[in-house]
Amino acid sequence: MARETIRDWVRSVERAEPTEQWVMLCFFAGRDVPVDDDELNGAIRRAELLLAAGGDPRRTLDPFGRAAESLADDLDAPDRRALLRAGLEALRADVTGLRGARESLALLLSDPDLAWRAYATSLLAEALAEGDI
Repeated sequence: MARETIRDWVRSVERAEPTEQWVMLCFFAGRDVPVDDDELNGAIRRAELLLAAGGDPRRTLDPFGRAAESLADDLDAPDRRALLRAGLEALRADVTGLRGARESLALLLSDPDLAWRAYATSLLAEALAEGDI
């Protein structure tokens, strides 16, 4: 994906709620985090059950919710976290001059647990958008 495209997407959520910014940044940062399709599909299906048990499974996703927590726990591994961090570091140039995104990125880099939950939320959002679940 071209750098301008990432910057355009990041700019589009510049004034959004912080959680939306975190999820967007982690979506881009996590593109090189390898997750086996079978492992991912199983973890997403379990997260979907938690969404459904909590009411409307199509409601706004929350990195602090049970579904995101479950998915984050299921996929957690030190090597994956390291790749996510590297991806976040690589986004520094894309947030230059974007105060909200720059602050969100700094927070994600300082809080690996938050970054991992936001990444899990991005995977869940992507699966919901694609109709995979």
